[in-house]
Amino acid sequence: MRGLTFPGGREVAFVDFPDPVPGPGEIVLEIKASGFCGSDLHYYRRPKGTPASARFQYQAGPVIGGHEPCGIIAAIGPAVPASIGRVGDRVMVHHYAGCSTCSHCRSGWQQLCQEIPIHSYGNNDHGAHAKYMKVPAMTVLPLPDELSFAAGAAISCGTGTAFSALHRAGLLGSDTVAIFGQGPVGLAATQMAKAMGARVIALDISTERLALSGSFGADAVINPSADDAVAAIKDLTHGQGADVSLDASGSQAGRIAAIRCLKVWGKACFVGEGGEFKTDVSADFLRRQITLIGSWTFSTLIQAECARFVADRRIDVDAIFTHRWQLDQADEAYRLFDSQATGKALFLM
Repeated sequence: MRGLTFPGGREVAFVDFPDPVPGPGEIVLEIKASGFCGSDLHYYRRPKGTPASARFQYQAGPVIGGHEPCGIIAAIGPAVPASIGRVGDRVMVHHYAGCSTCSHCRSGWQQLCQEIPIHSYGNNDHGAHAKYMKVPAMTVLPLPDELSFAAGAAISCGTGTAFSALHRAGLLGSDTVAIFGQGPVGLAATQMAKAMGARVIALDISTERLALSGSFGADAVINPSADDAVAAIKDLTHGQGADVSLDASGSQAGRIAAIRCLKVWGKACFVGEGGEFKTDVSADFLRRQITLIGSWTFSTLIQAECARFVADRRIDVDAIFTHRWQLDQADEAYRLFDSQATGKALFLM
C-alpha cells in the first residue's frame, strides 16, 4: 500500500509499505476517512532531515502520517475479544497506545502511560494516511450508525478534544464561554458548547474562521486584531467577564486574554499546544480566584461518550470540514491547510 509521509520542509512524500497483518491482540482497519490536525503541521513544517519524533520512534524509516482514523475492521488477529467487533464493523480509533496494564491505560488514558514511550499514531508510529492501519484492539471504538466516517475522524481528535476540555472546565448551560482560536478544535468547541446550552463568544484573527463560527451558532464573534478582546468580552457580559474560557490558539496573546477576560472565580482551560505562558500570578490568578486547567485530548471512554453525544443531539460535525480531499491530492491539500485560514480538512479514501 502507499502511505503518505512528512519528510519535512513543507513537503509530502508517498512511500510503499507492506499491507499490515494483525498479530495477537491487534486489528487492521480499512481507512475510510483520515482527518488533518494542526499538530500535523509540526511534522510537515519541521526542517527536512530531522526525525518526526524527538522522543521515540516505533518504526524504522518513514512514518505514515495522520492520527484521526476512521474506517471499518478489515482483519482481526488472535486473542481479540469478540466484544471489540467483527470484520466489517464501522469503528473509530483512540490514537494513542501505552503499556495497556498501568492504571492510566486501564482507565482509558493511554497517552498518560508512564511505563513506556507511548505510541502516537502519525508521529512515532504509522498513522491513517493510507489504505490500511494496524492498531491494538483496545484502541478501537464503535462508530454510531448515525455518524459518517468523517464525523468519526473528527471525534477521534479535534472534536473529542473540545468535548473533553469543556467537561473538564465544568461548563454549564447557564455559562458564557469565550473560545480563543477558531481552528478545527476551536470550531468544534463552539459546536459542542452550543449543544451544551452555553452562550458562546468566538475569537480569531481570521475573518473566514469567524464566519464559520457564526454559522455554527456563536452568539458573538470578536477579531482580536481589530478590537480589544478582553474589553469586548467584558462589554458583552455586563462588565463581569466570561464564566469559562478555552484557549485553542496556543499563542501567548490568546492565553493571556483567556485569563484576563474571566470573571472572578472564573475557569480557563488551555488545549492549544506549544509555546510558553507568562503572566502576573498575583493580579491575574490569586486575587481573582482563577482556576487554570490543562487538557490534553481525551480518554477512550470520553471519545465514546462524545460520539454518542453528537449522535443523540444530531450535531452536524460534518459541517466543520471545509475541504475534502483524495489521498493523491496531498501536496495541494497540506499547502492549503498550512495557511491556517480554513476549517477542518480530511482525506476520504
